[in-house]
Amino acid sequence: MRVGLVCAHAGPSVDGPAVGTHQHIARVAAELSARGHDVRVYERRDEPGQPDDRTMDGYRLERVPVGPPAPLPTAELVPYVAEFGGWLARRWSGDWAPEVVHGHYWPGGLAAAHAVRETDIPVVQTFHSLGIEQLRHLGRGYGGPGERIPLERALTRAVDIAVAQCNDEVDELTRMGLQRTAVAMVPTGVDTAQFHPDGEAAPRDQRARILSVGGLSPGHGQDDLIRAMRLVGDAELVIAGGPPVAELPGHAEARRLRELAERTGVAEQVKLVGAVPHDQMATWYRSADVVACTPHYSSAGRVSLEAMACGVPVVGYAMGGIADAVVDEVTGKLVPPGDVRILGVALRRLLADNAGRFAYGHAAVDRVRCSYTWERTAGALERLYERVIGRRKPVEPAEERQPVEVAAEQRGPVEAA
Repeated sequence: MRVGLVCAHAGPSVDGPAVGTHQHIARVAAELSARGHDVRVYERRDEPGQPDDRTMDGYRLERVPVGPPAPLPTAELVPYVAEFGGWLARRWSGDWAPEVVHGHYWPGGLAAAHAVRETDIPVVQTFHSLGIEQLRHLGRGYGGPGERIPLERALTRAVDIAVAQCNDEVDELTRMGLQRTAVAMVPTGVDTAQFHPDGEAAPRDQRARILSVGGLSPGHGQDDLIRAMRLVGDAELVIAGGPPVAELPGHAEARRLRELAERTGVAEQVKLVGAVPHDQMATWYRSADVVACTPHYSSAGRVSLEAMACGVPVVGYAMGGIADAVVDEVTGKLVPPGDVRILGVALRRLLADNAGRFAYGHAAVDRVRCSYTWERTAGALERLYERVIGRRKPVEPAEERQPVEVAAEQRGPVEAA
């Protein structure tokens, strides 16, 4: 298959590592290429010296020259979406055109839909997060652009099928108007060659360690963990994420968390280590007794999956991708979102239960290796692409078709994976 993956955001710098959504796209592209597909990834150029295209891990990355050659926040990308789509349409009018286009995040999806609107090329869409769901969970902490939610709703009417990364997202997409048969649940994958139980661990002292990983913002729930530490006892809470450690003193959220720890009386137990390169995260996971996942919104649950792959039990909020990844009382503990008392009690009990943590850790590794590998994710997407392409292919004249072919057409829209 010829596959086009579209992300209107700019990717990492030429030599920088892919993280977050870009890491997801890069790994999907590499896995599909390894399966023999012709894959091209499209991202916006945001640096003057970036090459137009490059080949990496078997796929081709093309940088689209729209907008200023500088980083832009999401809100400022919207005026360039049509131009991005027009560039793609012209690009695909030559010798190479995709058989299926997969948009990522809502600006990428809008650009992809614009590019193929006068063709029969099907569009698959992964939102990675939904504005209406973020608004519900984050309230005043939601900082998305005002046009995002109506544009996401319009995008659901322009795509052939939407890919959800957790069951909560499936429900949200159907509430937005999509038929259930037009939503496929394909969770993200984990690099089990990088995240595994064996290997070095970050230095630590004798106290039990709780690790929290995520950006430093109110929506990531580190304040809930700091309040819960009063119920945990003698343990340290390590918070990884945000700016580099040297910049933490001037970071507003880092100051707020430190002040909260002082007021709560647990300042000596809370340690902020700043940004950690993704290729070093496995050592931090392996250094922890428990990884706490308490974001107020999480669609993919990536942190919980990486921790589980390293053999570390997870205590997390029962929502989004975390609720799907963590099997309660098997690979960790799920607690009601926002309930600080139950969170603290769950952490204290698990830290005191050496045998329980050992059993949870082993079960966690097995769960990731069975259900959350990148090979499994790519295989699910491959089958999804094949079906949606099959629905769009021209059919033979009715008099020349066999009854079984007519019946197959009448079965309705593509079914979800």
